[in-house]
Amino acid sequence: MTVTRLKRRAEFLRVAAARRKWAAPGLVLQALAGAAKDGTAAFRVGFTVSRKVGNAVARNRARRRLRAAAELIMPHQAAAGYDYVLIGRQETLVRPFESLLKDLRVALKKVGALREAQPANQPSGNTTP
Repeated sequence: MTVTRLKRRAEFLRVAAARRKWAAPGLVLQALAGAAKDGTAAFRVGFTVSRKVGNAVARNRARRRLRAAAELIMPHQAAAGYDYVLIGRQETLVRPFESLLKDLRVALKKVGALREAQPANQPSGNTTP
């Protein structure tokens, strides 16, 4: 699954205008359904951390933690065809990483963008000869 990044301010503003978000203790997730204009990207992700979180070192650390969480969770559990924005909070810096991962999973579910798990051993289609 291809993961591309949101980089332009207009893209971030468009996701925010959708007003579909969930605030968890470690992060805020915003989502915009049907945002993929081309068939190449399954979903796109952007990261932002405001100056309220701290100085540049703290903001960069929070962004790195969000990127690491997104790399672990989103390719397997995020629905395709969405734009996502992960917003760091002060708690992002001190929250245990496992809790941050759980926050992301819960946020995906709450915004309705959690991909349904597909059973590993389910046969596809008609199996009768």
